[in-house]
Amino acid sequence: MSGERLVDGVLLDIDDTLVDTRTAFRTAIEEVLRAYAGDVDEATVDAALAAWRADVNGHYRAYTRGEVDHRTQRMARANELHAAFGGPVLDDAAYEEWDARFDAAFRDGWTAHADAVAGLAALLDAGVVVGALTNAASGYQTDKLVRAGLDGHLEVLVGVDTLGVGKPDPRVFVEACHRLGTDPARTAYVGDELDVDARAAVAAGLVGVWLDRPGPRRVDVPEADVAAARAAGVHVITALSELPDVLGL
Repeated sequence: MSGERLVDGVLLDIDDTLVDTRTAFRTAIEEVLRAYAGDVDEATVDAALAAWRADVNGHYRAYTRGEVDHRTQRMARANELHAAFGGPVLDDAAYEEWDARFDAAFRDGWTAHADAVAGLAALLDAGVVVGALTNAASGYQTDKLVRAGLDGHLEVLVGVDTLGVGKPDPRVFVEACHRLGTDPARTAYVGDELDVDARAAVAAGLVGVWLDRPGPRRVDVPEADVAAARAAGVHVITALSELPDVLGL
């Protein structure tokens, strides 16, 4: 133990925290661009991936607020992707074919981050209970965890469909703690997004941990924002292996 034990439980995000969703999205985006826009080079795929992940018009966050359904947000993003990088406007029928192609490639790309299994095992060995809180639907994320070989490490899974809203709403953090059986003040939340994960967790009364993995971030995060988050109590790590020391386990 490296210091005072801060938590009795740990909740983790799934996408780009436990599962390498960025790489899976790249696989899916390359698949649909080659199918609908013709031959594309690697730089175009990288640019399209960056645009997809940034989601500058906030379609996915509207979904997590319960304002639109999953299909509506993904169809809007698909058409924005085509408008920017090539491809026809997708009507309802065309979108169904697009989504089947996209989702098959996306699922084929689901793999755990290299540090995920060992990171979860270290938490369990330290005697804390571990669960997941995600802004995607529970069934979909269960499939993802099974494909990535991570399903046996988690006590609970709370998705956007559990309460009809997702992070950063404080209610989902509190509900996840309730299901985990831990006091929010004695529960850490670990995720790859500074605002909806770490800062929102702190605002909900949890211990917030931002997993800032090496490589391109989903969106630009000014250093002033990182400093402000640290001042608010957020812990910053670059790998899951750092969690035990940060949490005093």
